Amino acid sequence: MRAMMRLKDVCLVRLPSILLLGLVYLTYVLIGGVIFWNLEGDLGQKDMGLLLQSKERLLTTYTCLNQEGLEAVAQVVQDASKVGLSLRGNHTTDGFWKFTSSAVFAATVVTTIGYGNMSPSSTAGQIFCVFFALFGIPLNMVVLNRVGKYMLVIERNISDFLEGKTGRRTCTRFFVHLVSFLSGAALFFIMPMLVFQQHEGWTYSQAIYYCFITLSTIGFGDFVADNNPDKEYPEWYSILMASWIFFGLAWLALLINHSIDILERLNTHIKQRWGGQQLEGESGSGKRDNPDTQVEEDEIQKPPITQ
Repeated sequence: MRAMMRLKDVCLVRLPSILLLGLVYLTYVLIGGVIFWNLEGDLGQKDMGLLLQSKERLLTTYTCLNQEGLEAVAQVVQDASKVGLSLRGNHTTDGFWKFTSSAVFAATVVTTIGYGNMSPSSTAGQIFCVFFALFGIPLNMVVLNRVGKYMLVIERNISDFLEGKTGRRTCTRFFVHLVSFLSGAALFFIMPMLVFQQHEGWTYSQAIYYCFITLSTIGFGDFVADNNPDKEYPEWYSILMASWIFFGLAWLALLINHSIDILERLNTHIKQRWGGQQLEGESGSGKRDNPDTQVEEDEIQKPPITQ
């Protein structure tokens, strides 16, 4: 009974914090929607107007082409884009389903990126994709989590080594975190940006945008590397892409975990400052009843991975 009362008190204390986080989250999403609406809304209407003008110009130029013929041509173009067929000139490509591009597609499935530029069309392929993702997504999360932990262990070992040499904990850890962030940004954003600009013909801003959308697993599909049927890509290009996606996901996941930790600490600071009071008996064994405190203590007491 006493334990139930204590748990009830903890829930009552945490309720305002949950409501505050929910309010911040909702406000953040709504503000983002308003900004996207203002940035893209007028442009979308303008693009629709230009497309309608192009359609009328096309029907006027090619008088033998009526509305039904235009729809048939559009369907051919759409089907060709789905299979990676080039409509320029008299040559054809191997399409999307080569071994290298198929391997990259499998990687986008288990990483949940899902560009949408290619997808299985056969019944057997669709059924296999379901089971492949069902077991592949958890396996991918476990592997990425382990790789991210190894990255974190390397970072901590370097930090501990430099701390032993300098004797300055705060400055050393800040310096190591900064170098780690800059190195990761150069390796997973700057260098791929240059490669994509060279082989895809994108602008630098488009390449950076594609890097983040891919590594964050958002995967809109508006920009997809190794996807243009009118370009000849080297064989190493797909292998490099798959390696970049795998290690980049692990690095960005580690960075996002750091951001989550910062937000959790900020939430704890705000709750302590504006809450005004804590539970009675929270000291000693009572701290273990607070889920936030328990998680923080577990993270501090957890020894680094050495295997």
